[in-house]
Amino acid sequence: MKQSFCAILICALLLASCAKDAAPDPFLIEKNNIGLLTDSTQVKDLDAIFSNDSVVRYIAGDEFAGSVNTIEVYEKNGKKLLDLSPKEALDSTSIISSVRIIDQRYKTKKNISTLSTFKDINETYKISKIDNLINAIVISVNEINASFTIDKKELPASLRFDMNMTIDPIQIPEKAKIKFFMIHW
Repeated sequence: MKQSFCAILICALLLASCAKDAAPDPFLIEKNNIGLLTDSTQVKDLDAIFSNDSVVRYIAGDEFAGSVNTIEVYEKNGKKLLDLSPKEALDSTSIISSVRIIDQRYKTKKNISTLSTFKDINETYKISKIDNLINAIVISVNEINASFTIDKKELPASLRFDMNMTIDPIQIPEKAKIKFFMIHW
C-alpha cells in the first residue's frame, strides 16, 4: 500500500512539474505585450528584459527639447530587432508607448509578421481604420493595438496622389507588402 501511494505521489509531482508554464515566447506579439516587454515596462527595465541583446539609447543632446528618443534593440550579432519609443524622453521611469517591429521572427498568435501582406492582415483581423497619408496608408487593428504601414507605391496609381480620398480595404491589392509594423500602448 505504501509503495503504490509513493508511486502515485511521484507521478503526481512529475505531472505537476510538467504542467508549469514554459518560458514565454520572446517573439510572440499580443495586445499588451511582446515577449517579456509589456505595456507597463519602464525604460530602466529594458536591460534586464533584453539581457542577451544590446539596448542602444540615443541622447538628443538638449534635455530641454523634450523630444522622444528612440531606443533600439539589437541581437548580440548586430541584427536589429525592435525600435522602442518611451512616452517621456530622458526619463528612466517612463513606460514604452510604441514598438516598431523590425525582425521577421516577431509574430502575432495569428501568424502576422513583417513578412505578411495586406491579404494576410485582412483575412486574419478586423481592420479598424485606414488612414491615407502623403506616401503611405496606415491600417489600424485595434484587436492587437497594431498599425501596419503600406507604401503607396504598392497601391494602384489612382489611389496614390489624393490624400483626401477614403480608401476602402477592397481597393488595396492583396499582395501589398508591409513597410512598418507597430504596436501602440
